[in-house]
Amino acid sequence: MKSLEELEDRLSKPSDRLIKDVKKIEGDIMILGVGGKMGPSMAKLATRAFKACGSDQKVIGVSRFSDPGQREELDDYGIETIAADLLNEEELQALPEPGNVLYLVGKKFGTSGNEHLTWAMNAYLPGRVAEKFKNSNIVAFSSGNIYPFVPYGSGGATEQTDPGPVGEYAQSCLGRERVFEHFSHRYDIPMLFFRLNYAVEMRYGNLLEIAKAVYQQEPIDLRNGHMNVIWQGDANEIALRSLLHCKTPPKLLNVTGPETISVRSVAHQFGRIFEQEPEFVNEEQPTSLLNNASHSHKLFGYPSVSLNQIIEWTAEWVQRDQKTIDKPTHFQVRSGKF
Repeated sequence: MKSLEELEDRLSKPSDRLIKDVKKIEGDIMILGVGGKMGPSMAKLATRAFKACGSDQKVIGVSRFSDPGQREELDDYGIETIAADLLNEEELQALPEPGNVLYLVGKKFGTSGNEHLTWAMNAYLPGRVAEKFKNSNIVAFSSGNIYPFVPYGSGGATEQTDPGPVGEYAQSCLGRERVFEHFSHRYDIPMLFFRLNYAVEMRYGNLLEIAKAVYQQEPIDLRNGHMNVIWQGDANEIALRSLLHCKTPPKLLNVTGPETISVRSVAHQFGRIFEQEPEFVNEEQPTSLLNNASHSHKLFGYPSVSLNQIIEWTAEWVQRDQKTIDKPTHFQVRSGKF
């Protein structure tokens, strides 16, 4: 992975299985929160998939668009963009009502000291959105943070695991699900809760953070010693294909890669590539925040990009000093305070 152009092309290239499923989707697709980390590549992926199957269905991206250049880029790609603050009721109600909605809106970092906004974004707004789009299929992005920490040898929490959110961010994520769930029952809205844990690409994510720490000879905190990841392109594809699996009451879906990854082991793998010895602090705890996505793999197949491939691409990206997004995942945090 040698350039930003190559990365963005790979993230937005639809697979045959996505094209096959997109043909079954009825109506346009609206992505709420398209300006976030995953939104732009998801919108481009959906646009390319529609074009590949000869459809004239639209992809609509909604965001505040604090970066005008991002909106212009999406417009040029053929995506219909709308600038709106979803917490503004007039702007929310002015939005069109497509057949399908992907809800990517949420607040995580900066929660501590600003809890009221986190709850407004994560738990109040879903009710307003559900009222507005009660005639649409809704895939609502959630988080693996709604689960309790589990033993690293357990295979991870499944969709049958009872929630056990740690900290206000995780609690507000469960609140988002519960509010959406209420309106799904009230209006018979088909929904799917997309419990993602963690999407990565070359510009951000926990693998990039580990790679940079090894490369720059900085210590890696091992307290959260195990984790899951999935290539962002695969997560985007599963999200779009999930529009065909929305149900009432909402369907639960864990989304991540198949491996339980050892942070220590991955650091040593990067160390061999960089010819650097990783530095560590603290020791692995017996539990971690882990998802079991075997149900997702049964429905959609295994991710197209393997863990080893992501590691190789990430190492090359770091060595080439390519552009990154300064949004740390804080995967080391166990307190639930972000």
